Amino acid sequence: MELFIQQLLNGLTVGSVYSLVALGLTLVYGILHIPNFAHGALYMMGGYVTLTAMTKLGLPYGLAIIVSMAAVGLLGVLMERLVFYPLRDAPPLHDKIAAIGILLFLEAFAQFVWGADYQTMPTPYGDVVNIFGFTLTIQRILIIASAVVIMVLLYIFLKKTFIGASIIAMAQNREGANLVGINTNKVAMLTFLLSGSLAALAASLASPINLVFPGMGHLVILKAFVIIILGGMGSIPGAIVGGYILGFSESLGATYVSNDYKDIIAFVILVIILTVKPNGLFAKEGR
Repeated sequence: MELFIQQLLNGLTVGSVYSLVALGLTLVYGILHIPNFAHGALYMMGGYVTLTAMTKLGLPYGLAIIVSMAAVGLLGVLMERLVFYPLRDAPPLHDKIAAIGILLFLEAFAQFVWGADYQTMPTPYGDVVNIFGFTLTIQRILIIASAVVIMVLLYIFLKKTFIGASIIAMAQNREGANLVGINTNKVAMLTFLLSGSLAALAASLASPINLVFPGMGHLVILKAFVIIILGGMGSIPGAIVGGYILGFSESLGATYVSNDYKDIIAFVILVIILTVKPNGLFAKEGR
């Protein structure tokens, strides 16, 4: 039983990271119906910017994360303005090709600037604590707590503010939102800003446990797509629930099945759930 609970805590950590990444991805899809394949590259850039801010600029970990969120958020806005906005009337395939192009460019840029080597991100929260007999690093507690706080703040922002209501309205019906006076261009820019910031936060929190390298976003973005399909395309609750389902499943599967098959579990779960609910757990009805 102790091993089971320990793995649930590990799954909670992994699921928190997955949910943060999937939230940014599903926000963009919900607003613009663009499957942003470059989101994994934003995740990667977030890790590198935080690492550089700490090692080169000497910023403390928390401030480095804020700098990374701002920088990658602005990078997301640039992507929307310079790439996706000009393609708004192009065939849907063009968005996908452009996103893959951005992904390849950013990975090549990262390899040119930082090199291809795996790098370790330092953290002041590496100490191990014992809670009710279970061991966790403070970094893992930080990941879980940060994810919960961000999710609550995002919910309040979307439900209780005019800008948040504009995002929801645009997700439900872009043309209708435009007709009632909502500036859809600004909403799209804000959505990419939030998406990039969430990716940077997830990478900054996860990198001290994992490593920073140019391809660090590959598996994460694959799993994020599994999560948003699992939860329902464009569904924010679906992204959160799907992220934790995947996190728990991977952690328990690695312990009780085999660590070698941990990354396959995501796709097995996807097939099983889509067999029962083809539109995902929280499929959106309106557009």
